Amino acid sequence: MSFEWLMKYMPRGIYSRVALILLLPVIVVQLVVSVVFVQDHFADVTRQMSNVAAREVDFVMSLIDAAETSSDIRAVTAGVIGPLAIDVTTVDTDALAEPDQRLWYDYTGIVITRNLRKLVPQVAVVDLYDDRVVRLILTSPVGPVEMIFDRRRVSPATPHQLLVNMVFFSALITIIATIYMRNQLRPIKRLANAAQAFGRGNTIPYSPAGATEVRAAGTAFVDMRNRIERQIETRTLMLSGVSHDLRTPLTRMRLALSMLDDEDRQALERDVDDMQDMIDAFLSFAKGESEGEPEEIDPIALTREIVADAQRGGQPVTLVKATGEGTITLRPAAMRRALSNLITNAVRYGERAEVSVRLTEKSLRFRVEDEGPGIPEDQYAEAQRPFARLDQARNQNNGSGVGLGLAIATDIARAHGGVLRLGRSDTLGGLCADIVIAR
Repeated sequence: MSFEWLMKYMPRGIYSRVALILLLPVIVVQLVVSVVFVQDHFADVTRQMSNVAAREVDFVMSLIDAAETSSDIRAVTAGVIGPLAIDVTTVDTDALAEPDQRLWYDYTGIVITRNLRKLVPQVAVVDLYDDRVVRLILTSPVGPVEMIFDRRRVSPATPHQLLVNMVFFSALITIIATIYMRNQLRPIKRLANAAQAFGRGNTIPYSPAGATEVRAAGTAFVDMRNRIERQIETRTLMLSGVSHDLRTPLTRMRLALSMLDDEDRQALERDVDDMQDMIDAFLSFAKGESEGEPEEIDPIALTREIVADAQRGGQPVTLVKATGEGTITLRPAAMRRALSNLITNAVRYGERAEVSVRLTEKSLRFRVEDEGPGIPEDQYAEAQRPFARLDQARNQNNGSGVGLGLAIATDIARAHGGVLRLGRSDTLGGLCADIVIAR
């Protein structure tokens, strides 16, 4: 049996789910106890007490039936209504047309009315609207008679106090449990915040705390974070060192090439320039996600600056759409590098690029589209891997590259807690690259 339909009604947050776990059993226990108590115990006691009261009323009515006139009612019942604490008076015949009455929450009133009508056939009206007394209208040979007696004779004391106590103490226990659970859940929330911040490229202070299981998870997270930071640092140092060391022989090669004839030098200089571009790409990849510090910036203004810089560099790129207002925490230098890479790729393979940016309450989206050949859908993941070269999809004769453009953009998007999505451009027909970041 599938319960997937129920999952969409479940709360999403851990606090809400714990509150549901705490409150649901309390409410169920209250309902079960209330129903069992009212239906079984309370209703049974009311039935027994109303049976006794019905016999007393029937006894008084047997005396009234012996009266010759309505004025004799007081005389024939004087000896019993006092000890029975029943007030007996005559009423007009209009009283027989009154409806039965009771308060909406008076469950025992149903039992009382049913028993009195069953055991005393002369009962015409049962009025329980005033929950302190029972008022009956009965028929007799000498005319309608009204009887009034204490409600406590036909039903036990109202269960309001029991129900109020149940609600009060249940609420008190729930509050205490909520306070305790908040203290238990706070370390989980801190761990989630630390993990989320690290996923966005930020490192916030965190020390394991809470229950043993939470401490174990926190310790594992800290160890994992330290290992990842060491790996990132090692990768950065390695690539930076290798790329930096290669600059020296390249400089010597340029000096040597400058002494050759123009015909022999041009081809070799192109190779050296390609090697220089590769080294620059390696350095960009080494800097990658850690470039710059997070700042509150206006993403639309940043996009306009990036597009303006690309246009000044001679790239055919336009900003076609910018919607939304506000700021978001980004690494401006890293995001500038990611968008510049996407624009450069779009211009290289598609000759023209269009950029758009949209900022909403929930997300930020940068989009770069081109009119090139695009990338097959089954190679989107491969295209985002470092040093990937898709010869069939993207013509490398249009420019040099080492397959790091999309990889750098992917790393930077992930460092901001986002993702790089590739697809087909609906407007230009080429590649559509989206950097989507949750706010």
